[in-house]
Amino acid sequence: MIKRILLALLLILLVLAGAAWWLMHRGASAPETTVNIAQIERGKYLAQAGDCIACHTVPGQAIFSGNRAMPTPFGNLYAPNITPDKDTGIGKWTPAQFYDMLHTGRSPDGKLLYPAMPFASYTKVTREDSDAIFAYLMSVPAVHKVNREHELRFPYNNRSLLIGWRTLYFQEGEYKANPQQSVEWNRGAYLVQGLGHCAMCHSPINALGGSAEAKAFQGGLIPMQNWYAPSLTSNREAGLGNWALQDIMDLLQTGVSHRGTVYGPMAEVTFNSLQYLSDADVKAMAVYLKSLPGDDPPTPPPAPLTNDVQQQFAEGQRIYEAHCATCHAADGRGMPPHFPPLAANQSILMSSSVNPVRMILNGGYPPGTRKNPMPYGMPPFAQDLNDAQVAAVATYIRNAWGNGATPVTPQQVNQLRSALLE
Repeated sequence: MIKRILLALLLILLVLAGAAWWLMHRGASAPETTVNIAQIERGKYLAQAGDCIACHTVPGQAIFSGNRAMPTPFGNLYAPNITPDKDTGIGKWTPAQFYDMLHTGRSPDGKLLYPAMPFASYTKVTREDSDAIFAYLMSVPAVHKVNREHELRFPYNNRSLLIGWRTLYFQEGEYKANPQQSVEWNRGAYLVQGLGHCAMCHSPINALGGSAEAKAFQGGLIPMQNWYAPSLTSNREAGLGNWALQDIMDLLQTGVSHRGTVYGPMAEVTFNSLQYLSDADVKAMAVYLKSLPGDDPPTPPPAPLTNDVQQQFAEGQRIYEAHCATCHAADGRGMPPHFPPLAANQSILMSSSVNPVRMILNGGYPPGTRKNPMPYGMPPFAQDLNDAQVAAVATYIRNAWGNGATPVTPQQVNQLRSALLE
């Protein structure tokens, strides 16, 4: 009888101990799950800040499944599959390997990455943010899709040449806060210089596909896309020194502002990336961008228009009044934010006339964003106007209402008429 009682007590103790263990571990695992979910959500936010979808997703196909062509002057590169598929994606990678790839520009097998992958900017990303992005990528559906081989001409298909490129243009290291600046400024600098990789487009690119640090943000033609990314340091281009912070924020996050509208590649950045950032982060970026040092040399007075250009100007005025004034107003003031002003518009007055000519030819819409879901657009005029007429109206816009910029030639228009659209 005593043995039965002792056995019963022992069983009760075992049950109680098991219940205590289960309750203890259940309580311990709940916060861990919450942390992981929070990390994944933060990783999604950061991946949007880095615009990862733009390169790693073919429109209409599974997110991050790769193989989107990236045309370069050296041939086509193809962005890899970064879904968690273990055979064709990054499912076998560790967080440390993912961070090393962002930080060093090398894949886990030691291959040097081509700099179309903006590791020169992503090297500034912190380990904590890298781990969050990796956690998010591991949470998306795995897609079994074999990566397509790059199609680069000789000798650019020789990865060993990247050693020289890296020596000239790559400086490894996480972002270091500037103690002389505010927390907000440093947050903006981290986003612009790092995940945003803004300098990749807004800096002049040389024949080697590189850009000197000293020329960062000074603007340049985007290779193969035939759009001009304006200087962020020159107030004669897109320099933001005399912009209100709210106008900068609106342009980045909404796509339209009282000072201008985004089109072309920048519209894609706003659509895929910037519209999803918090107001605080967009403001921080605006604070940093507004603080970039100016590099405007003295502006020479515009040369007087020759007789030929005066005739072109008069023809352009007639075309403008017939096709453009309804939206942009006879005096060029526009109806912002939906129809941007053309008078004193820096994007119109840049030394490069690529962007206004492309807008006249191809038209376009700013991106549909959460704060501007139904944007107003501009129709294309490539079918209605010949090269001489497009050159005339572009010349008029660049020299009317107090504007002053070089005239546009029909030859320049013809070169852009066949530019690829995506």
